[in-house]
Amino acid sequence: MQHPPGRILGLNVLTAAVLAALAVPAGPALAEEPTKLEAVTVSATRAGSVAGETPQKVTIITREEIDRQLAVTTDQAQVLSNLLPSYSPSRQKLSNAGESFRGRNPLFLIDGVPQSNPLRDSSRDGYTIDLSMVERIEIIHGASAEHGLGATGGIINFVTRGPRAGAIRQHAGISFSAPTDYESDGAGYKVDYRIEGSSGSWDYLAAATWQTRGLFYDARGVPIGVDNTQGDIMDSTSHDLMLKLGYWLDDNQNLAFTVNRFQLEGNNDYLNVPGDASAGIPAISIKGRPQGAAPQNEVLTTSLAYNHASLADNELGIQLYSQRFRARFGGSTAASFQDTRIAPAGTLFDQSQNESEKLGAKLTVKRDGLFDNHLMLTGGVDILQDTTRQMLIATDREWVPETRFRNFAPFVQAEVRPHKRLKLQAGVRREYAKLDVDTFQTVWSTNKANGVTVQGGNPSFEETLFNTGAVFQATDWAQLFANYSEGFGMPDVGRVLRGINKPNQSVADFLDLQPIVTDNREVGMRIKRGPVDFELSYFESDSDLGSRLVNVGGVYQVRREKTEIDGVEVSAGWKVNDAHRLQVAYAAVNGRSDTDGDGKVDTDLDGANISPDRLTLSWLARWSDRLDTQVQASHAFDRDFPKPELDFNGYSLVDASVSYRLAEGRLSAGVENVFNEDYVTYYSQSADSTTRDDRYFKGRGRTFTVGYQVDF
Repeated sequence: MQHPPGRILGLNVLTAAVLAALAVPAGPALAEEPTKLEAVTVSATRAGSVAGETPQKVTIITREEIDRQLAVTTDQAQVLSNLLPSYSPSRQKLSNAGESFRGRNPLFLIDGVPQSNPLRDSSRDGYTIDLSMVERIEIIHGASAEHGLGATGGIINFVTRGPRAGAIRQHAGISFSAPTDYESDGAGYKVDYRIEGSSGSWDYLAAATWQTRGLFYDARGVPIGVDNTQGDIMDSTSHDLMLKLGYWLDDNQNLAFTVNRFQLEGNNDYLNVPGDASAGIPAISIKGRPQGAAPQNEVLTTSLAYNHASLADNELGIQLYSQRFRARFGGSTAASFQDTRIAPAGTLFDQSQNESEKLGAKLTVKRDGLFDNHLMLTGGVDILQDTTRQMLIATDREWVPETRFRNFAPFVQAEVRPHKRLKLQAGVRREYAKLDVDTFQTVWSTNKANGVTVQGGNPSFEETLFNTGAVFQATDWAQLFANYSEGFGMPDVGRVLRGINKPNQSVADFLDLQPIVTDNREVGMRIKRGPVDFELSYFESDSDLGSRLVNVGGVYQVRREKTEIDGVEVSAGWKVNDAHRLQVAYAAVNGRSDTDGDGKVDTDLDGANISPDRLTLSWLARWSDRLDTQVQASHAFDRDFPKPELDFNGYSLVDASVSYRLAEGRLSAGVENVFNEDYVTYYSQSADSTTRDDRYFKGRGRTFTVGYQVDF
């Protein structure tokens, strides 16, 4: 296979860095403290792998890191972007369309329960839980099939807080945020409360948050344009309620029930005034009430898990789960909503809502210590039923018919340890999937008549997905790793179905349900030597059958196209002393697709698919037992695209926070965009769809947040 020059260069740089690092002799100071990589079990891996010992790059965002980010911003996409350079810069909106991870879509999970809705992708899966409920965030970089479809870019698993044993403990917090040039309508507030404890064999946790966000202002003090259609996090109110109950049958086995209900709804207080993207004039907001119900996310996630730590020397885990998802969009008199049988042409107002119901089960059995502790086997099966439709709720019409996706997937994973310094992994997963669509009638606007009748069908597929990898502990302080893994996604079935405008069509005739299989190859190294830690990885992510929608004779069809993405991720940390730590990270991602169908990639992917090259830096200082500070900076580099109007002008952002422990509680203060950088967001500049003037948005200007937290 012939690789592009960029890929060859990336591999050469990585190889040189590996050899150079291994050749450096240990100096006296560093030799005094040979430190192994920190052992943190990653629940997002079915085998319960240890972070820092995986053949695929894994990042753990701890609760402490989440708290430091929340001192600056409550935008969840911004938190991820601040800590993951290969995650696209936040749109600062409710929609996360275009917020890619390693150039592809991540699969969002809450305690292993899928939150993404690929059958009719509404790009709302990034906001399904409040970060106050989260203990840590586990990120698997690159394609993975460990939790089924959707993880072509990686997995982002929000692990919720668990109850701590012992007497009743309570927590309360409050925070206030506003632009530094104070505007009352820009003020936001948040309160959260939590109670937890145990009694006999029972443990419990109950938590609640409530937050209202004001209007966002840019660096010039101008109100940023509200996205009345796709939804916004500014001028919104959200709440989250979580309950956990656990029962220990004995020391080895327990039951755990979790329910989390999250809702974020716009306040509908402002109207969008379109700008002029070609002239660099951004959209703004003015006071006014949009017609219809406000955009919102409403998500109910439940889980019942049974775990047995030693069932005939096996570890057994069974999880039953459900998710109820509602994503409502703002309304309009768009052409696709019209029906002259209801109202005169051009006057009918409507708005859509995506509705998804998931039911699933996961069975995992793990056996370690086989063959004198040289082998660990993990196996199981996943079952999923996803029922999705898209409604026009003002007129009670079905825009996307109810589609039922059923999936059955057995898997087995092996870890072989032939030598104390070498760990080999390999696994296989078999996917059996079927889609059921009943005969349906499209809406009037598809053919300006009565719609068309589409014959239902039940297309299906079977796919075998593989992964293999190796970790070599070259020295006590240096580790090499390599990985090959496959992930798969689905074409946007709902968008295709709703666009059919010719009679005598059948779902089975034109809907290509073959999955979008993504191959991820990765090589890298890790170093933990004294006060220094370092990680470098180079990856390639290819898909022979991507997914692109094309209008052919009035019928939207899924065109499969080849895509190739490659990139490098580097991170380094230096614990200067017990009080100070410096961290730097860099990610560069490139991608091309085959748009003419000749089997060769020929067109650069735009900002809706590829993040800019980014550099992040942070300085954490513990000045005393009471006082901590952090300063972090991020620079997004310029990027040119085939369409000059999409060329990206980079920008730099700096945030700062301080935390002070009082006799009772903790006081925090943070400043987002310290130097009040005036910029247009990356997505608004560089994604093809944002040539629309009403979605040409500035980024948020300098914003101040102060909070108080107390445990009692």
